[in-house]
Amino acid sequence: MDEPGDDPTGSPFAGIPFLGDIAKALSGQGPLSWDAARQFAAMTATDGRAEANVDPSVRFALGELARLAEMHVASITGLDTTVAGRAPQIVPVTPGLWADRTLEAYRPLFTELASSLGQRAAPSTDDDPVDPAMAIFAQFGGLVQPMMLGMAVGSMVGHLAKRAFGQYDLPIPRPAGPEILVVPSAIDRFADDWSLPVDELRLWVVLQEVTAHCLLNVPHIRAALTHTVRLHVGGFQPDSGAVFGRISDMDLGDSNPMTALQAAFSDPEVLLGAVRSPAQAALAPRLDTLVSVVIGYVDHVVDMAAARLVPTSSRLAEAVRRRRIEGSAQDVFVEQLLGLRLTTHAVQRGRAFVDGVVERAGEEGLALLLTSADALPTPNELDAPGLWLARLDLNR
Repeated sequence: MDEPGDDPTGSPFAGIPFLGDIAKALSGQGPLSWDAARQFAAMTATDGRAEANVDPSVRFALGELARLAEMHVASITGLDTTVAGRAPQIVPVTPGLWADRTLEAYRPLFTELASSLGQRAAPSTDDDPVDPAMAIFAQFGGLVQPMMLGMAVGSMVGHLAKRAFGQYDLPIPRPAGPEILVVPSAIDRFADDWSLPVDELRLWVVLQEVTAHCLLNVPHIRAALTHTVRLHVGGFQPDSGAVFGRISDMDLGDSNPMTALQAAFSDPEVLLGAVRSPAQAALAPRLDTLVSVVIGYVDHVVDMAAARLVPTSSRLAEAVRRRRIEGSAQDVFVEQLLGLRLTTHAVQRGRAFVDGVVERAGEEGLALLLTSADALPTPNELDAPGLWLARLDLNR
């Protein structure tokens, strides 16, 4: 029979009141605590308050807009708008539900991230003896890390949910299916803040979501973007000294110390003890190119469709796209973790590429992006659409 306090797993915390109990509770939870992530996502998205269901009349109106958007996107792009044989279906949700569904959709990415951050550095070859107490608490830190990562990831997704219009605010493929999440409360609030016609803004957002949904479900585009983002999130190298190094380098004598602290802790290197690796640096041009092309293509199609349907389309486009590049610290945090850089420069590169292709080869030339993985531009071709067309023997 085991003696009191014995732990068959050989945990160093066996027999230590409180720490032993916590260690048992935390063991076996994997690289990231999804319970903590869900709790913090819900708490952050809703501010801890109950949410009212979406009004049925809003659901009906958005459903009608989805059918209109699908028809125009299909006519402009020639894309098959169905996924698994089903037409796009707009699903109006609350911020809390958006956070829950988004957390699940991004689960493979965040699991990859947690696994890369959970790697341990090689043991020290220093001859100095290791302090046993420090070794114990270092191991305890390893047990706590999945909980901390869960809290951080949940909080980030919850903050995104507070301002998200739809599921493609970040241009990342979701699990294949016909549903497209939109958040009517965020759309309506933005329309009110900017004095925009709410019905026209809803249609503009639906056009954008349907276009992104169709594009990101093109098999080779979906595969390329998903694979590249996963390589990025799996490429972090843990550095337990990153937090202390960054804090010690901060100029706390700044006129606004809280601003400096907020800027520091919006950086993954500080909050998660992560540092970018050489592999991530090498991958960045490819990921930047894919993101810019997706943004440029979606904006082009939305502008064409909106010009037909929305009287104030140019005004709406300016407001919504300014919002996209003026994200909060939480938005920038998630973008950095996932390797997305939704900057003005990235948007301009994507749009310039699309415009350059259309000027030289028309909409037929642009449609070649949809044909195969070989038709995706390289980083050099993104800034020289003529080179891309020449490679595809379509320069006119």
